Order: sequence, then C-alpha cells, then structure tokens
Amino acid sequence: MNYSVNEQGYYGEFGGAYIPEMLHPNVEQLRQEYTGIINDPLFQAEFQQLLTDYVGRPTPLFHARRLSAQYGATIYLKREDLCHTGAHKINNTIGQILLARRLGKQRIIAETGAGQHGVATATVCALMGMECIVYMGAKDIERQAPNVARMQMLGAVVVPAVSGSKTLKDATNEAIRDWINHPEDTHYIIGSVVGPHPYPDMVARFQSVISKEMRAQLLTQTGNALPTHVIACVGGGSNAAGAFYHFLDEPAVQLVAVEAAGEGINSGLSAATTQLGTTGILHGSKSLLMQTADGQVVEPHSISAGLDYPGIGPLHAHLFVSGRGTFMSATDDEALRAAFHVSRTEGIIPALETAHAFAVLDRMHFTTDDRVVICLSGRGDKDLATYMKHI
Repeated sequence: MNYSVNEQGYYGEFGGAYIPEMLHPNVEQLRQEYTGIINDPLFQAEFQQLLTDYVGRPTPLFHARRLSAQYGATIYLKREDLCHTGAHKINNTIGQILLARRLGKQRIIAETGAGQHGVATATVCALMGMECIVYMGAKDIERQAPNVARMQMLGAVVVPAVSGSKTLKDATNEAIRDWINHPEDTHYIIGSVVGPHPYPDMVARFQSVISKEMRAQLLTQTGNALPTHVIACVGGGSNAAGAFYHFLDEPAVQLVAVEAAGEGINSGLSAATTQLGTTGILHGSKSLLMQTADGQVVEPHSISAGLDYPGIGPLHAHLFVSGRGTFMSATDDEALRAAFHVSRTEGIIPALETAHAFAVLDRMHFTTDDRVVICLSGRGDKDLATYMKHI
C-alpha cells in the first residue's frame, strides 16, 4: 500500500483539487513549482536555519516517567509545545512564507480555529515584513481571546467569520473567498493537511520534521529508531501527519489518531469525522466529512477550537479506510480530565487539542516493551479560561 500522494494529488481515493475556475491559476502555480522550490538546497538551508534559530528545533523528546509507570509502557512526549508561538503550527508557516516569497507574493491570508495557526502566520509575516489577514470564526474569537490579542500585537488584521457555526469551517470559507478576489498578489497559508492539492502534501512535508526528529531522538535514547505507537490528535490533522510521516511505511509502528467526540459520537454534537463522515468534497479536496444525505455539511462540535472541523485531511482518510491508522475519539469531558491529569502528573499543561491524544491512554493496552510517543502538539495557555471553568 502506498501512503504518499500521487501525481494527481490523491492518497488512494482521497485528495485532488476541486476548486473554482478563478482559483485554478493560483493552485496550478503551486502544484507546478512547490516540489522544486522545497527541494532546492538554498530553500532547505534557510528553512532549516529558521527552524533551528527561530523556532527552537529540535524540540525535546521527553520521557514521561510518571505516565510511563501508570500505563506500564515507556511513554515519550514530543514537545511541540516548546516551539516558538507554542505549537507545531510554526513549522508549516515558516515553510510557506519562504515559498510565498519565492513566488513573489506580498500579501498573506490564513484561517485559524484555536488561533495557534493564526499566531504562527502573523509571526512569520512580521518576520518577513508581509501584510497578514487572518480569518477566524466569531465563536473562536470569543473562546481564544489571548491568541487574538497575540495576532493583533504582531500586526495581523483578524477578520471574524459570522456565518454558519462561526468556527473553523466558516473561517476557511471566508479565506477562500478572499483568495478568489486577490489571485495575483496573495498566498493562502492553509494551516492543516486539508484543501486542494498540493496543500495536504506540502503541509505534511513541512510538518514531517516532527517524525524525522522522533526517529533520531529515539535511536539516541533507546537504540531503536522505531516506536511501537505514535499517538496524535486529529482535526484536519497537521500535527498527526507530521508525527506519522516518517513511520508511514513502517508497519510495526501503530499510528493512532484521536478525533474529538464532543459530547459523544452520536450526540449530534461531535467532530469525529471518521466515525460519522462519508466521502464528499470539502474546501477543495475529496475526503471524509460530516454531511447530510443531500450533501449539506453537518456542523461539528468540540470544546477544542482546533478540532472543531467537519472533515479530515485526505491522507488521514486514506489511513483510516486502508486500515493503516487506528482512529479513536475522546469526548470533551475525557479531554478535560486528561488535561488536568497530565498537568498534575508531568507538570505540563497541554492544549485542549493535545489533551484528546492523552485521553485514549486509559483505553489502550500496552506491554512493558512498548515505546509510545505522544505528539504534544501545543501548550495550554490559550485554553486556561476553559480549564478554569472546570477546576
């Protein structure tokens, strides 16, 4: 089974570029040029230098001894929360801002849910002196106020999306509309492994530094580059794609993706796409999404803004359908309990998104020989207001 994207932009049956005619030049330029630009030694040298000196990579692989003792396995945390801006999102925005500059673009737009991608985009635009407009659901603006303030401090214009559920899906719709209206000078930095080809592959490549470092760090710490399990939360799925990337062709490594079950899979308030979704088109690619019988998108729900999305990236849809990935889900309550437990067990406050990955540990069965890596995709500062309501 092949888990890489093909020349048409598909992972198995999922992917492609389903876009309005007016966007075709933008997307086609990206498709034709992205691999050549990314693989250019000068691009890679600048990208790697910024990851090291600006982002703070490599991020540590931390042996969580108390969690390990509790669950009877050796558990490591890949500390993406220690990246500059507090999450893995900066890996991708650094790559895409360098790409945009090579393409001669001067104006950057982005969508954001939890605000971490918006902050990471505003950060690199400030670094490179580019105009930055971030679309964010009005509901998310309320529940992620610290990140809105950070974006504005960095000089970005934050535009509320007031249609639909006023969350990530609606912010993405607004960003796509903007891109249609500004095709010449604007690059759209998509924050996850979603959207028309080549975005899912491009974002996965920039995030693959996570699993590249995991392999090297595990080899140093254990003498074996392969974990037995990699666990990551999935909304669109960029941190999971990065954490899985260099293990996709290693069948001995179990890839565990954790979606947001909201108030319960069958509650009508969920974002567990693989459990509830069917094949359809969303935001420019063919994937699994939550939709009605006549193709209307079902509004998702999660306590975590970054997982509050009705679809999933085409790579993850392929991993699910092919059986290569194990897809689980965690409810709002389970994620909250896990967040408090990790905070008080390891002294690390995780983002609400990341807390979903920890929440499934209670349902997994490990042996003492298992080496488990959890992608700790972001820090919990942005979610403290939510946490305080439940303390």
